[in-house]
Amino acid sequence: QVQLVESGGGLVQPGGSLRLSCAVSGFTLGENAVGWFRQAPGKEREGISCLSTRDLTVDYAESVQGRFIISSDNAKNSIYLQLNALKPEDTGAYYCALRRLSGHGCALAEWIYDSWGQGTQVTVSS
Repeated sequence: QVQLVESGGGLVQPGGSLRLSCAVSGFTLGENAVGWFRQAPGKEREGISCLSTRDLTVDYAESVQGRFIISSDNAKNSIYLQLNALKPEDTGAYYCALRRLSGHGCALAEWIYDSWGQGTQVTVSS
């Protein structure tokens, strides 16, 4: 059974940084798409970053471009999201996602992912 477990969320001041981790078990990362999604209070979940572990394609939502960095470590079977220059509007629950079917590229669309974590809360406030 595939499990994704996020960690690293918390309360941070505006301008601060956090590093989110997503540990994958029950499946070995290889040539897959992985993504990070965010759901702010009262809003729909949105895709903010994705990565193809096959061809290293990355994509970012415009709202986080230049501030967030996605990465993966196949040896640790984990994916990461470095959050820099955080803003109050970055507050929300952050979810990692995995597309187990191998292929090229990635997308910021929920429908391509078949496995999800439970989320980790990020709160940006002074």
